[in-house]
Formats: sequence, structure tokens, C-alpha cells
Amino acid sequence: MEFTHLGRSGLTVSRLVLGTDNFGTQTTEEDAFAIMDRAHELGINLIDTSDVYGWRFGEGLTEQIIGRWLATGGGRRERTVLATKLYGRMSTWPNNAGLSALHIRRACEASLRRLKTDHIDLYQMHHIDRSTPWEEIWEAMDVLKTQGKIVYVGSSNHPAWHIAGGQERAARRGHTGLVSEQTIYNLLERTAELEVLPACAHYGVGFMPWSPLDAGLLGGILRKERENAMGTPLPGAKVATHRGKRLIKLDRHRAQIQEYEDLCDELGHSPADVAMAWLLSRPGVTAPIIGPRTLAQLDAATRAFEVSLDDKTLERLDTIFPGPGPAPEAYAW
Repeated sequence: MEFTHLGRSGLTVSRLVLGTDNFGTQTTEEDAFAIMDRAHELGINLIDTSDVYGWRFGEGLTEQIIGRWLATGGGRRERTVLATKLYGRMSTWPNNAGLSALHIRRACEASLRRLKTDHIDLYQMHHIDRSTPWEEIWEAMDVLKTQGKIVYVGSSNHPAWHIAGGQERAARRGHTGLVSEQTIYNLLERTAELEVLPACAHYGVGFMPWSPLDAGLLGGILRKERENAMGTPLPGAKVATHRGKRLIKLDRHRAQIQEYEDLCDELGHSPADVAMAWLLSRPGVTAPIIGPRTLAQLDAATRAFEVSLDDKTLERLDTIFPGPGPAPEAYAW
């Protein structure tokens, strides 16, 4: 396993992040335990979750699973850089969603109980909250840091202007600010290159792309489609709506994806391995977030480190999946 620093912080993290949003839904607790143990064996030390994962309203099911795994001991907590997120609604009462100081305090306490730990290494805001000023957010995070309940603060799904605003306000308070951002980023979805990636680079914010295979579209989906003669829905989507959206996107990009899979055949690597290797080669990318449902999928993700993409191949990938380029050149003279 390769390691790097998370943004400008001194925190050392693996170049793959174990995402856990399948735990408790598509992955049983027993299998989740095995996947997390295997992740440690492979050298993956950053485990990422959220209080809404498990998708049972208000229960924090995935955090509970991780908490029971950590409680089995054996140095599991000490070897883990533990990351979770807040923002989503956790009850029908007011102040149980968003990023108000009150919800930040309550959400942190609840996550600590479910995770069976006394501190969270990386506490992340799952989305922006346009109704809460940064001053209130940073004051609440400062209190949690002073209490020893969190160590670092990160964000997820934040636009560049919000990252910039947060960092500037943090600097005025003498606060470290954000050390990481999570955003969807892959060969098919390169919008982050416009402004989010440049903003992260400017402020020294680590970048952890989620959905590296774009819900399976970059994982050899056309080959699987051909093998699936009976027309059974392909795996990967959590619910029918997500599956429907993915199939619409597949139809829109079918020609590109076919060209991509043909290129992967020429290279002698699976489409999933090439997609992951491309992300690992991108400037500013700290560590892609993988979300394995099985041990086999976890082991397969590490094969990306064995794939070397030369300049010619990278150019061909850019031809198949052209990026937007940086702003403002992408849309202005």
C-alpha cells in the first residue's frame, strides 16, 4: 500500500480509503468485519463512514457496525484513521440536520456513542448548509477540538467558493480549517477539474474522490451486460431509482464506454483497474474512496497500483472522456 499526507496536514493516510456505505444494506455485519480486517492487512488505514449510512432513518446503522468492530480490540482503533460525516436529518424534530452549532454538537456525541470511541479523527460536513455561517461552524468545531472529541475537520460535496470561504474564515480565527474534501470524480464525471480541484490545491486541502467507477459504469458494464443474456438488472445500485438513473446515463455514454472498454482490452487490464489507476495518477488526488460489498471487490481494488498508464494512454483517455479544463478557460475566452 502507498501512503501520503492528507492535504497540508501531517496525517498519514493510505492511498485508498475504505468507504462503508454498503455496510448494513448490501453487506452483512459479519462480512463488514471481514472487509475491515482485510483492509488493515492490505495497509488501508482510513475508514470513512457517515451517520446516515445504513439508510435506516436516524439509526446510524453503519456507524454501529463499525463501533462493534472497533470494540473487538486487537489494536483496530489504534490502526484506524476514523472518519465520519454529519449533515443529514437524523430525526423529524428541528435542529437535527444541517450544520448549526447545536446539531454539530449533538451529531458528534451520537456518532461517538455509535462508534464506541472517545474521538473522531476526521469529522466531515457531508454537504454545505447555506443557512449557517462559517463563523458558527468553526466555533462549534473548535469546541469539539478543545474537548478532544475530534482531531481534523473535512468537507464533502462542497463547491470551490464554499471551500475558499471556509478557509478564509478559518484563517481569521487562527483555525487550521479543512484538511480534506470529498467530491464525485472519475473519468465520466470530471466537473471537479473546473474549480474544486484547483481550490483544494490552493488551500492545501486533500482530495478524496467518491464513486471512482461511477456506480459501475467504468467497471466493465458493457461486458457484463452482454454476459447477462436474461436481462437481469446489473448489480451495484442500491435502489431501483438509482439503477434507473445509471441505465439512463449508460445509454447516454454507451459509445464512449464501449471505446473505453476496447482500450482496456488492448492494455490487458480490467476497466475497473484502469479507472482507479487514472484517479491515482491525477494531480491533487489524495486517495479514491472504494466501497466494496465483498472481500473479492476489496482485493480487486488494490490491483490499480499495478497498472502504469503512459502518456499516450492518458491522452487516449482524455480523448474518450474529455475533461472540462480549468475555469474560466473552460467557458470563456
